[in-house]
Amino acid sequence: MYHRFMWVFGLAQIAIFLLLTSYLGYYFGYFSIGILSGALILLGLQYWRLHRLNYWLWHSKRITPPNSRGVWANIYEGVYAAKLSNRNKRKGLGEIIRRFREGAEALPDAAVVVDETGGITWCNRLARIELGIKWPEDTGQNINDSIKSSLFRDFFKSKRFDKPIEIRSPINSSKVLEIRVVPYGEQDLMLLIRDVTRLIQIEKMRKDFVANVSHELKTPLTVINGYLEMLPEDGSMPPEMMNKAISEMRSQSTRMQSLIEELLVLSRIEASTERTFEKLVNVPQILWQIQAESEALNREKKHRIFFDISPILYVYGIETELRSAFSNLIFNAIHYTPPGGVIQVTWGFEGQQAKFSVKDNGEGIAAEHIERLTERFYRVDKARSRTTGGSGLGLSIVKHVLSHHNTKLVIESVVGRGAEFSCRFSPELISLIESDDKPEL
Repeated sequence: MYHRFMWVFGLAQIAIFLLLTSYLGYYFGYFSIGILSGALILLGLQYWRLHRLNYWLWHSKRITPPNSRGVWANIYEGVYAAKLSNRNKRKGLGEIIRRFREGAEALPDAAVVVDETGGITWCNRLARIELGIKWPEDTGQNINDSIKSSLFRDFFKSKRFDKPIEIRSPINSSKVLEIRVVPYGEQDLMLLIRDVTRLIQIEKMRKDFVANVSHELKTPLTVINGYLEMLPEDGSMPPEMMNKAISEMRSQSTRMQSLIEELLVLSRIEASTERTFEKLVNVPQILWQIQAESEALNREKKHRIFFDISPILYVYGIETELRSAFSNLIFNAIHYTPPGGVIQVTWGFEGQQAKFSVKDNGEGIAAEHIERLTERFYRVDKARSRTTGGSGLGLSIVKHVLSHHNTKLVIESVVGRGAEFSCRFSPELISLIESDDKPEL
């Protein structure tokens, strides 16, 4: 604590000490030596205290000051009070920064702060996901190196930011991003990036939906109408023919129902407004549930199905969509692999990414078909698809789900040796959580 007259007492103590040493020098006949000795002792003592102060300020890990008396105790207390004040200010600033970061992470859009030359100074998590920015490794890197688009380069160079622009995502070509630039601070700029793919696709989806439904429902409706026209008005028909007609119409109506349900699922996924990267998905639990379902589906085929699932590997995403994608790939392998085959399902790390894969030893897929497999209603073998009840929409659903999660379906196959369907999730979507939720199968 500061005392107003502490310096007076300090001077008095120095004067008394010098008088004592000079008196001792006078008493022994060395007056000047006594005064000089006293002054040197005082100088050494002050230097020692300065050394302690310097060590405490620059080297000691203790925040509390060393023990001292007099003026030096007052100096230590003053420095200590200043350190506490600065420490509290740093805590306050740290809390403000933390709240700012939390608010920025809660934004529904990706946000990047750049200086006037385009150098990246900060970005939120959505920007790292949507633009592939690595933080903090990319600090200072020009934004044009992350958004590799000539349209954006010209837009940023023109400095005309009154209207936003739309470009293709640099890491996902199926996405369209709207970029708006607003002033931030004195000389910085903030880029707000929003996924507008859904808005652009709405009209296309409507047209595709009508065209696909009219095409795919035509065959089962033709079959049903054909049998209905064969029925005589009085209802008399041989039992064998009646049973066949009813069985075929039931099969075709079931196929239509399944087709409509999958079309609705696909349309719902394409039109989804749910934010993909907010909720943590328990992927191991989903796969364990699908494992139980696949065992029931596999009773006739009698495949050997092996699941290798990391129990701690979770990802951010939409649970219903990921479940639909994973189950489609696994159930496809069961349906299209000849009886008695081997199917391997894997969920785990590949480098820093999370990899999901389904591998079988079935007939395989010719190279010319692989690029078109994710198209709606595309079938390698239409006859076999009708036998297995396939609608041709499963892999299209998988493609759109993975696109929502900034990844893509990778298909590798050799005819006669089987196929592998896999996808990889970026490190930004991965979370590790200890889990004991594995069910007993």
